[in-house]
Amino acid sequence: MKLDDVLLAEWEKTLTRKGGAPAILDTRGQVLRTFDDIERRASALESEIDVFTPGQVNAIEIGNHPDWPSLLLACLRRQVVVLPLDESLPAEQRAAARKICTARGAGDWGERPPALLKLTSGTTAAPRAIRFRSEQLLADCRQICETMGITDRDLNFAVIPLSHSYGFSNLLTPLLVCGVPMVLSRDRMPRAVLDDLARTDATVFPGMPVFYQAFAEMEEIPALPKLRLCISAGAPLPVEVARKFREKFYQPIHSFYGSSECGGICYDRDASLLEQGFVGRPMGGLRLELLEPEAPATRVRVQSAAVGDGYFPEPDDERLGHGQFIPDDLLSAGADGFRIVGRISDVINVAGKKVNPAEVEAELLRFAGVQAAVVFGRESRLRNEEVAACVVAEKRVRESDLLEHCRAHLSGWQVPKRIFFVDEIPANERGKVNRRALAGRFAS
Repeated sequence: MKLDDVLLAEWEKTLTRKGGAPAILDTRGQVLRTFDDIERRASALESEIDVFTPGQVNAIEIGNHPDWPSLLLACLRRQVVVLPLDESLPAEQRAAARKICTARGAGDWGERPPALLKLTSGTTAAPRAIRFRSEQLLADCRQICETMGITDRDLNFAVIPLSHSYGFSNLLTPLLVCGVPMVLSRDRMPRAVLDDLARTDATVFPGMPVFYQAFAEMEEIPALPKLRLCISAGAPLPVEVARKFREKFYQPIHSFYGSSECGGICYDRDASLLEQGFVGRPMGGLRLELLEPEAPATRVRVQSAAVGDGYFPEPDDERLGHGQFIPDDLLSAGADGFRIVGRISDVINVAGKKVNPAEVEAELLRFAGVQAAVVFGRESRLRNEEVAACVVAEKRVRESDLLEHCRAHLSGWQVPKRIFFVDEIPANERGKVNRRALAGRFAS
C-alpha cells in the first residue's frame, strides 16, 4: 500500500473534515455517497483489484458513476496506474488504448511511475497517453480551485465526463482534495441538464459551449438562484452565445482554456469575453512564455507544476516534460489577457504562404447574413494547399458575393477558392470542429 502519495494525504484531511457530509448526489438531490461512504467503498475495492500488481494499468470505463472516487483511491493505494476511458470514444479506440497501455507492469516505468494516464484528444490511429504523477494532479486541482474560487461550500454539477481531463480536474480531484461535493449526471439532453441544475441548487457548472448554446435558445426556463459560477471549456465559446446566456439567465460565462498535457492554462476571471477566442489571464501558479514575442500570434511555453511527465508509448516529445509544455495553439497577447486565434496544425500552406484560418473566418463573419464559418485547407496539386470554407448563412447570401468581399479585404492567397453552404458547422460532442475531416468531406 502506498502511504506517501500526496493525493491520499489530502484525502485523509478531507475525510477528517467532512466525514458524514454529502459528497455525491443524484439529479433528484438524493445522497448517493457521503465522504465516509467513499472511503468504505475504496477499502472494499482494494481487495477487488488485488489481481493487479503495482505499476500495472487499470482501464476504468464506468461513465459518471459514484464509484469513480473510490476506484481512484483504491488504485492509488495499490500503486495501480489508472487509465480513464471515455464511453463516448469509439469501441475500437478504447480497445486499442487498453491493449497498448495495459502492457506495462511493475518496474517498467522507471524512477517516476505515473498514477494516471490521460488519453489525448484528437489522436488518430494509435492511442497516445500522457503520464501524470499525483503531485501534478494535485497542482492542477489547486490551481483550478484557487483561481476560480471554488470551495467546499460549493456544489459542482458533473455532467461533463469524469474520465475526460476537464471533468477529472474540475470535479473529481476537487472532491478528494478540497471536499467539493458534486451532483452526478449521466444525462446529455440539455433540457434535462438545465432542469436538474435548478432542482439540485448546484452552485458551479463546468460546461461546454454546446450546453450554453442550447440553454440560451430554450423557452420557459427555470430559475437558477443558487448558480454562481458558469465555466466553459473544450472548445471556443462564441461571444454571441455568452451574450444571449447572460441576458436570459443573468449569469456570465467564464472561458477556461486548458490542455490534457498540463491541465488549466488560462481563465477569464472577469467573464468579459472582450472578443472571440478570449480566454483571460494565466492560471495562478503558472507562467506563460511567448515563443515569438513580436509576432501577432504565437505559440507559448507553459511552465507549471501541473505539467505531465511525457507521452506514452511514444518516445518523449521535446514539447512536453520537465515542468514545461508547448501547445499547438496560436495565442495573441493583449493588456487584458490572451486570445486563441488558431492552431499551428490548422495553418494552411498556400504555395509557401501561411494562412491562419481564424483571420479568414473573421472576415467571412463580417459579411451581413453569415452566421457561422469555418476555414480549412484542401490539397492542391499546384499550390500544395488551397483555402476553402463552410458557412452557415441566410439564403440571400451568395458565394460570389462572399468571394468578392474576401478579395476586397484579404490578401490574394488568403481568399477561399470555394465556399460551401451548410445547415450547420459539424462538430464533435465537445463543440470542436475537425478541419481535417472537413477537408476530406469537401476534397477538391
